[in-house]
Amino acid sequence: MFVETRGVSVYYEQSGLQGPNVLLLHGWGCDVTLWRPIIERLSPYCRVTALDLPGHGKSGRPPEPWDARAFAAMTADFVMKVGINGCHVIGHSNGGRVALRLALDRPELVGKLVLTGAAGLRGKQTTKRRVRARLYKILRGSLDGLDKLHIFGDAPEHARAKLRGVFGSADYKALDEGTRRTFVLLVNTDLEPELPNVRASVLLLWGDNDTETPLWMGRRMAELIPDAGLVTLEGGSHFAYIEQPDRFCRIALQFILN
Repeated sequence: MFVETRGVSVYYEQSGLQGPNVLLLHGWGCDVTLWRPIIERLSPYCRVTALDLPGHGKSGRPPEPWDARAFAAMTADFVMKVGINGCHVIGHSNGGRVALRLALDRPELVGKLVLTGAAGLRGKQTTKRRVRARLYKILRGSLDGLDKLHIFGDAPEHARAKLRGVFGSADYKALDEGTRRTFVLLVNTDLEPELPNVRASVLLLWGDNDTETPLWMGRRMAELIPDAGLVTLEGGSHFAYIEQPDRFCRIALQFILN
């Protein structure tokens, strides 16, 4: 099914006939198909809605670069249009970042949050990363300066493309220019100062071998969110919810239904 919201055609699926509404928000580069094992286990107890976030799966692309607040605003509109106000939200990775932003901006629309490998905190800056970032800014600034002289043709832009190839992450390199701008806005989001304002009850389910959003991020969120608890999924990676679907759903359901 599709619904139009914020200038985007958003694809979603629904399953389950009874129990509370649960909304599933996937991570960057994913779509509803990765939730299938979770939907199968939750739908006997809950009415489950899973959507493809704009720019993913069958949904359309954002009309302009979106940050976390824009994704949360779209999700708020979606929740109201499909009639699942007050839904509990399960978010993975970037979906967790969007869920937190939604809970901060529109707390009346959400119930409890289950966050797994959630993004939203800035990574720790090592000396190597600081030097690398500084070098990139210097080189990028030099190329932008050459552009203003209007005497080098397309050479500065070709050089910028090579620079992105050297300094960009694998995820960043795989994106087109428009999507890169959205990606940058999202990864630069730092929700840490606002986490004490989250009013929802939050369960953090974290793989202890997560290298994308390391366990320290889950521990930090548990410290800052007033009503939050952390459960570690031993041996789990960033996709622990797929690797351990039975345990994940058993814990999530106990939290949601009680």
